[in-house]
Amino acid sequence: MRAAFRIIRLALLLLAYVLPHLWSKRVRGTSPWPRRFLRRAAAIVGARVTVAGAEPEAHTLLLANHTSWLDILVLSGATGCAFVSKDGLGHPLIHWLADQNHTIYVDRSARRSVGDQVSAIREALLAARRPIALFPEGTTGPGDRLLPFRPSLLAAVAPPPGESVVQPVAIDYASLASTVGWYSESGKSNVLRILGRRGRIPVTVRVLEPLPRSGDRKALAALAQDRIAAALAASSSPATRL
Repeated sequence: MRAAFRIIRLALLLLAYVLPHLWSKRVRGTSPWPRRFLRRAAAIVGARVTVAGAEPEAHTLLLANHTSWLDILVLSGATGCAFVSKDGLGHPLIHWLADQNHTIYVDRSARRSVGDQVSAIREALLAARRPIALFPEGTTGPGDRLLPFRPSLLAAVAPPPGESVVQPVAIDYASLASTVGWYSESGKSNVLRILGRRGRIPVTVRVLEPLPRSGDRKALAALAQDRIAAALAASSSPATRL
């Protein structure tokens, strides 16, 4: 019943925001509503988000750990970022919602198109009015540990184009990380379990210092993973409630 109630609230939220969003896109060419929707959706699901650190600026590639589908709501609601995502998100509604948040799609299975993928990320990073986020683990993890960061797509920022920067972000669910982790269960089971869960899910978005500019994508991946792991282990940064 709790999951059904939250699904209804999410549907009503979408209906309430879609027309102002489309109007804003048509008249102004941009819209604040996707970020507002994702922030409010995170709250409906039960996430209580705090942010530690300054909000990332445009022309920044955020490298974040990936524990749950909740990360999308939490990170974009907190920073206004767009995402780099694999092509083919399944349900047309999910794909449409991703489009509204200016998602950059890549086909990770097509090795011949790696150059095109790198170019797309570099161009978006230079042109975007918002940060762009990438999950270098490539998938969600169990929550009790980080999966290895994959350096392949970091070729787009080795070195970063123009004045853009690479900035690690630790999405910290603290003691609930294993609870919200999506690793060994189906997507449907995980979604229903999280939506049906009692209580709140405190999560802190820890915005860390930018990485030094480097042409070595493996070194960038390793350094980002080390800094995020250290931030999650410490969990002591001052935070400001959204």
